[in-house]
Amino acid sequence: MSIDEPRRPAPVAAVVVDSGLAHLDRLFEYAVPPDLDEAAQPGARVRVRFAGRDLDAFIVERRSAPEHSGRLAELRRVVSPEPVLTPEVLASARDVADAAGGVLGDVLRLAIPKRHAAAERALAIEPPVVVPTPDAALTVGPWAAYPAGEAFLRRVSRGEAPAAAWLALPGRPAETDWPIALAYAVSAAQISGRGALLVVPDARDIQRVDAALTQVLGRRRHVILTADQGPQARYTAWLKVLRGHVDVVVGTRAASYAPVHNLGLVAWWDDGDDLHEEPRAPYAHVRDVLAVRARATRAAVLVGGFSRSVQIQDWIAQGRLVDLQPTPDSVRAAVPRVRVMGEGLDPGRDGPAAQAQLPPTAWRVAKAALEQGPVLVQVPRRGYRPSLRCQTCREAVRCGRCHGPMGQGDGASSIECRWCGWTFGPAGFECPHCHGRVLRTGVVGSRRTAEELGRAFPGVAVLTSGGDQVLATVGAGSALVVATPGAEPVADGGYAACLLLDAWALLDRPELDAAPETLRRWLAAAALTRPGSDGGQVVLAGAPDGPALPAVEALARWDPVWLAGRELAERGQLRLPPTVAIAQLVGPRAAVGEAADALVATLQASDCPHDRLGPLAADPDTVQILVRVPRDRSAVLATAVRAVRATRSARKDIAVGVRMGWTGSPG
Repeated sequence: MSIDEPRRPAPVAAVVVDSGLAHLDRLFEYAVPPDLDEAAQPGARVRVRFAGRDLDAFIVERRSAPEHSGRLAELRRVVSPEPVLTPEVLASARDVADAAGGVLGDVLRLAIPKRHAAAERALAIEPPVVVPTPDAALTVGPWAAYPAGEAFLRRVSRGEAPAAAWLALPGRPAETDWPIALAYAVSAAQISGRGALLVVPDARDIQRVDAALTQVLGRRRHVILTADQGPQARYTAWLKVLRGHVDVVVGTRAASYAPVHNLGLVAWWDDGDDLHEEPRAPYAHVRDVLAVRARATRAAVLVGGFSRSVQIQDWIAQGRLVDLQPTPDSVRAAVPRVRVMGEGLDPGRDGPAAQAQLPPTAWRVAKAALEQGPVLVQVPRRGYRPSLRCQTCREAVRCGRCHGPMGQGDGASSIECRWCGWTFGPAGFECPHCHGRVLRTGVVGSRRTAEELGRAFPGVAVLTSGGDQVLATVGAGSALVVATPGAEPVADGGYAACLLLDAWALLDRPELDAAPETLRRWLAAAALTRPGSDGGQVVLAGAPDGPALPAVEALARWDPVWLAGRELAERGQLRLPPTVAIAQLVGPRAAVGEAADALVATLQASDCPHDRLGPLAADPDTVQILVRVPRDRSAVLATAVRAVRATRSARKDIAVGVRMGWTGSPG
């Protein structure tokens, strides 16, 4: 090209910049220098100059001409030509951000792991997996125990997109338990030539599903993807999925956006587990992410568990999911015998039972069961004496400085606030309600429970599981296993008995989901127990006196669907989630008030019916306000939330935490 010949305009890249600012949640155009033209393709990571800083960005598309009328800055460099942002993941991330009133960049930060150059170099080019042909035989396996199980698998194997909520049978042997059932569902998707994405709450569940997938599909047919993997291991697994080397993924919520090719099945286990909810903005739940992905790819949907969350029951009521349950006869044959006890103890009469803080019946059940195998003891909290109460009036002991909960550590002589650390000696206690001076244990922690059980059952091994030391499995021999909710190990052959202690401590939590969440934790432990026909028993200790509470009744009847339906009906009458859409604003009082005023004004301009609730003090420094709209106007509320966030971000106002949805607890 001669000097006099005009220069050809540089091609244009439209990028999404990771700015973290709500008012900049849009595409920006950059000129592509000739030396980056080949590498700067859609999906690639790049560095751009933005507001005086070098920031990460993804190329969304290439344009032959700019839409911006001014001069374009050039891309700084291409970090990697790997097309990590696929069109399907981009569309899903955009939908998730929009529905949650969030920012696309926040979702992409969660969806795409950080680049690891060594992983890109080390990952050899592997041939695609060999997927079974559509003529491959369908194996029903453990799904034969469910009346609609075979029909669901057949539809998946034919490339259809059924959607079901599966209530799993408890007490199953390893060869027919829920991990194997999930693996057979994946096998059905593979028969149709499609991939699958499974999400479970934690690493122990991943180990079980990993073993089941290897057994059913064979080795190297799937990858594990979690946030706890090292950077290289996680990025290597993610690249294998992106490049099509494998098309089956199992992981925690970090795997929800995995770029599975030809996605045919999305499934997640235990919907009510709070590990499925992202603690960072925009706070999306796994169920919402996978529902978006299933809708975009016409994939089948399967959500399973021993319990039923109110949100999933609502989806069934709306016709979004089919209820896939076992027959009543099969449930009766599989569940253990359930017994409900109060908390009254007489140390002089009850002897070893009182020493172990157990009702006499629970002590006798445990003693007899230890002759048949291990016994699981679920305690609500970790620690030694995490909660204290007045012996006279039973009111909780609160901190005199911040009003936080007071507890006592293992071997500690003083009482300490779990919030601010303020301490006092037991002799210095005086109840502000009744002026009593004697303390009693409110909730016995796992360490003290293990200590007391060791004295009450001399010669029996006592194992603990919880906190940083979680056991995956225990043997079939006689042992007492003390575990906190969610940390219960699987016993070889199942537990001979299960003791659920301090029932009231879970039921008394000030949360909207207290009852269904309590039942979920109880059922998760009880499901590890042998069936009643094999002698398996569950004892619920510490149930409040008086008429049976719904969660206690649901456990005794083993009927989580009844409790979920009851909760859903009551919330509909009270206009509580999920029957309405709610935005929660949390922050300093003045800033929250301003943001709520702006949000309400935006809703009024859209003629959207709404309620404003609050302010309510979340803690000494912050308040929260709730804005509620009909569920069918949730998209209008999300749009209004995005607009308010963008305005406040552009003006650099005091930050206010805004999220769609509400758990019923402050903050």
